[in-house]
Amino acid sequence: MPETPYSGRFAAGEHLFAIRVYFEDTDAGGVVYHASYLRFMERARSDMMRLAGVDQRGAMERGDGNYVVYAMALRFRAPARLDDALVVRSRVGNMKGAQCVVHQRVMRGSETVIEAEVSVALIGPDGRPKRQPRAWIETFERLKTED
Repeated sequence: MPETPYSGRFAAGEHLFAIRVYFEDTDAGGVVYHASYLRFMERARSDMMRLAGVDQRGAMERGDGNYVVYAMALRFRAPARLDDALVVRSRVGNMKGAQCVVHQRVMRGSETVIEAEVSVALIGPDGRPKRQPRAWIETFERLKTED
């Protein structure tokens, strides 16, 4: 039986994505390097969308566009360290036109390590904002209301 990559899961409208901190994620002191959190959250957002049925690769290949991060606000709360087990919790926030906000928290157990508000926009092949497909908006709206 072939192995399939881990994609996380949805619970109460929130996507949960478990990760472990590896040596490559840390600085010389064994503390997670700040840019590593961005990779953790990007993986979680990508898998959240895939699991929700949003085919980003297909959209790119068809020339329908792709999401880009245009703003991000971060708040570091506590350091994570080598071998920590973390969970990235992602929830879709406000949406309009081409834009979507995703609220993310990286957790170690019940402790918040970092919080982020990530603003993304769908852009077309010409690099200009493009309205999100109705089916994607409906999916995100459904996820927002699940409890």
